[in-house]
Amino acid sequence: MDCQKHRFNLPAGVHYLNCASRGPFSRAVEAAGIEAIGNTTSQIHHLTATDFFEPAWEVRRLFANLIQASDPERVALVPSVSYAMSIVARNLPHKAGFARGQKIILLEGEFPSDVYAWERVAAEQGLTLQTVPMPLHHETGKVWNKTILTAIDSQTAMIVCPHVHWMYGFIFDLPAISVRAKEVGAWLIVDGTQSVGAFPFDFGKIQPDVLVCAGYKWLMGPYSLGLAYFNETFDDGIPLEETWMARQESHHFHTLTDYQATYRPKAYRYNVGEHSHFIQLPILKAALEQVLAWGPENIQAYCRELLKDAIPVLQHAGYHLEPEPYRAHHLVGVRLPVGQDVAGIQKMLSDNRVLVSARGQGLRVSPQVYNTPEDVEALVDALAKG
Repeated sequence: MDCQKHRFNLPAGVHYLNCASRGPFSRAVEAAGIEAIGNTTSQIHHLTATDFFEPAWEVRRLFANLIQASDPERVALVPSVSYAMSIVARNLPHKAGFARGQKIILLEGEFPSDVYAWERVAAEQGLTLQTVPMPLHHETGKVWNKTILTAIDSQTAMIVCPHVHWMYGFIFDLPAISVRAKEVGAWLIVDGTQSVGAFPFDFGKIQPDVLVCAGYKWLMGPYSLGLAYFNETFDDGIPLEETWMARQESHHFHTLTDYQATYRPKAYRYNVGEHSHFIQLPILKAALEQVLAWGPENIQAYCRELLKDAIPVLQHAGYHLEPEPYRAHHLVGVRLPVGQDVAGIQKMLSDNRVLVSARGQGLRVSPQVYNTPEDVEALVDALAKG
């Protein structure tokens, strides 16, 4: 695909290689937000009961399409990854085959929202948290995938794993991990925040029990609104909150005090309260339409082409990058030699108007379709100068 920089209002002279921190709005997404603000103020007299429900359904359908899932009724609107993880933690004790003494498998150095939810449920339910360490190896992704599969055994209740590592861009073999998890009756919980939208996700092959994505990174949408897919295991589960919209007949405003005992089907009960979000939803809808029009496969190909000449130069300069096929192209960890000051190098790059993230012992370089070869050249030149 061609560069899409013309669709964005990015400032001239700034080399923003940091979509993994926050994806900027395109002009179309900005326009959707401005229109939504107008509709919420000057056009408020046109608001109907349908406006509380249908825009959210449109977003669910778009997200289901993006992850190649057939049932948008299993998609819920959540404010954050931690919210969805808390839903899982609340329902884990009711999982089929659950027993004290089982373990939850996590990955070393995972994002905190994928970790904190399990400490309390593990203490309350007598579970063990097993963290699979990141191997020190020149082929970290390949070796790490093998050790994860080895760790999954008959005592595993659940594994929490991303598709792409949030710091270094390692690709995890979710189809193989899913097969192994199902063999032992374990749940697979996937944080797709750093992959879905820019990296293809085949729901039929992966079949996670839960997939959750924040909306403000590779979905290119707003902060504080994300999406989560819950499979049939959660159809009769316990929500975090008892929002009125989750109950049957909630669209009939004149009978809301005819209190309903029955939830709307499938994942609807897991929606955050006030999920109508009259401003945020139109923004997320426009962003999802944009990402679908580009296509995650095309985004990967664009980013691969963008970085292909820079990678051997960086490697020759002493930086380590994971070899293919375990390296994503939209999120690349440029690991520094031991002893180098990661934060200092990031500041040097920022002073040169090259924006990346310092994560762990590396720089997280995360291009998108608005980036140009000049952005990558600025990164390489600044690192070469030190």
